[in-house]
Amino acid sequence: MARYTGPVGKVSRRLGIGITEKGQRILTRRPFPPGQHGPSAKRRQVSDYGLQLQEKQKAKYMYGVLERQFRRTFEQAARRSGVTGEYLLSLLERRLDNVVYRLGFATTRAQARQLVNHGHIVVDGRKTNIPSFTVKVGQVIAVRPESRRRAYFKNLVDSGTLNKHRAPDWLRLDAPNLSGTVVALPRREDAEAGINEQLIVEFYSR
Repeated sequence: MARYTGPVGKVSRRLGIGITEKGQRILTRRPFPPGQHGPSAKRRQVSDYGLQLQEKQKAKYMYGVLERQFRRTFEQAARRSGVTGEYLLSLLERRLDNVVYRLGFATTRAQARQLVNHGHIVVDGRKTNIPSFTVKVGQVIAVRPESRRRAYFKNLVDSGTLNKHRAPDWLRLDAPNLSGTVVALPRREDAEAGINEQLIVEFYSR
């Protein structure tokens, strides 16, 4: 499935926010826009449209979603009653690849997406290799039994790395069994910080 594979450092520096941990490290070392004149360039004043576009791009890159899929997710959120922006972030948080990342089975969303694509993850006991699959309250997300014998997953348990991982409150992690349960819908504060979802709503409402 298509995904962004370009340099996260350049995107982070252009948007002024780390879209991944690696992007944040690069931004910390080089806190200026990319390009030949980056170190001496001042960030230009951005129009309202530019700010709205920037927020949409932040969310897209942070959650690893391409344009068409992001728009579909927004349209799904817009059809629901309530606060559209908050439900949009809830849908992004409940993507299977993000849940795998939040549970600590992967160190990045890109890695989580790969684990899902390669068939290492089951939802309620059924292999699910669709990263955009939306999990529901009560569902159990786990590493496939056949995959648990792999060195990567064995090390997660044996090293104690997973035991030390703190999953968000809307997920309950069962580290020894490499599984987690969705116990509630994610709240606004559970989503990525630094995103102004209202600007995204305004962008698509033009």
